[in-house]
Amino acid sequence: MIYNGCISKFIHLKKFVMLDKSFGLFYFLKQAKNQKNDGRYIYLRITVDGISKEISTKRQWLVSRWDQSAGRAKGNKEDALTLNAYLDVFITNIYTAKSKLIQSDKLVSAEAIKDILIGKGDIKRMVLAIFSVHNSQMKELVGSEFAPGTLERYQTSYSHTKTFIKWKYDLDDIELKDLNYDFISDYAFWLKTIRKCNHNSTVKYLCNFKKIIIQCIRKGWLQHDPFIGYKTTKKEVKRIALTKQEVEDISRKVFDIERLAHVRDIFLFSCYTGLAYIDVQKLKRSQIVKGNDGEQWINTHRQKTDSPTRLPLLPKAIEIMDKYKNDPKCANDGYVLPVLTNQKMNAYLKEIATICGINKILTFHIARHTFATTITLSNGVPIETVSKMLGHSSIKQTQHYAKILDLKVSEDMAALKQKLTAV
Repeated sequence: MIYNGCISKFIHLKKFVMLDKSFGLFYFLKQAKNQKNDGRYIYLRITVDGISKEISTKRQWLVSRWDQSAGRAKGNKEDALTLNAYLDVFITNIYTAKSKLIQSDKLVSAEAIKDILIGKGDIKRMVLAIFSVHNSQMKELVGSEFAPGTLERYQTSYSHTKTFIKWKYDLDDIELKDLNYDFISDYAFWLKTIRKCNHNSTVKYLCNFKKIIIQCIRKGWLQHDPFIGYKTTKKEVKRIALTKQEVEDISRKVFDIERLAHVRDIFLFSCYTGLAYIDVQKLKRSQIVKGNDGEQWINTHRQKTDSPTRLPLLPKAIEIMDKYKNDPKCANDGYVLPVLTNQKMNAYLKEIATICGINKILTFHIARHTFATTITLSNGVPIETVSKMLGHSSIKQTQHYAKILDLKVSEDMAALKQKLTAV
């Protein structure tokens, strides 16, 4: 009794045995139309299972100097030896094409072998074309699987890759199969020197590009990974946060210019909630809910990661929120705060820092760092709770903030000293 698996293996083996037995190659001379001289084009006849295809070697030879039975040039003259060597290489290419079909689990036929040799049917997969398709698909998923900022980052990465290819190769695109370690290394060099990106920005763009490459490898379009041996590790960035005194200085400052007071309030709201710029900008009254404790809570999702964010509102945050409830933009559109563009916010924050005597480059994102450190961790809020309020997917992201809490360490050690002294 032969089981199905055995039958399958037997048929599969017999198939290739039959192919080997019926596989034939034969060189011959062929006269072209209207050809009057003694020269003839050399063709190779490929026969598989009795079905033949002819392919030109693109070489000519004299009939009088051709051995038809051997399918080779006669004699030991240099031109004859050179031609025969070329014909041997051509035969090698035939066997390589045959092996390629077998390894790809494709049907071995005379036509398939010929197609490989002449390049017919080979799909040229171009790097930028694949990258463009990826970005188009991502665009369709914005709002459901990806944030707008993620799409923007990949679009920027595509633009950089396109500019680099033009700079390096003077081409509009290159084939996927031409990617190698040198391409990645040169791309990184270009990003750092010509594009003036810092190390972490360079790694970010390379990681965006690497995602495209990994997809190509998984689809079988690329047999090797050009990133092998190249490290894409970011350097740790020192996060800047405001001290308790600096927060108080900004809070108490009376601004004669209304727009600065406006920006200061929104910045402080972020300091007391930990929300990123885009999340404050899109925050609506409907996302302010009453919690089980009877207090007001923010119930939303981070735009960057789509992770849920639930946190109770501190009194100062509620005070700022109530201050703008009658603002036209807030009243008409349901927003919590009338947030300006990020560019304007950051420009005005630099003015605020100068006026308040704060020797730091103040940006809106520093508010989020300030919430994590000065407002919460420094006041004894457990890191697990802070991580959840920030919407971090891993507590490792939050641990970066804990590293800059020298003040908290100093206070804890002072308390310890008092306890030891009392003993």
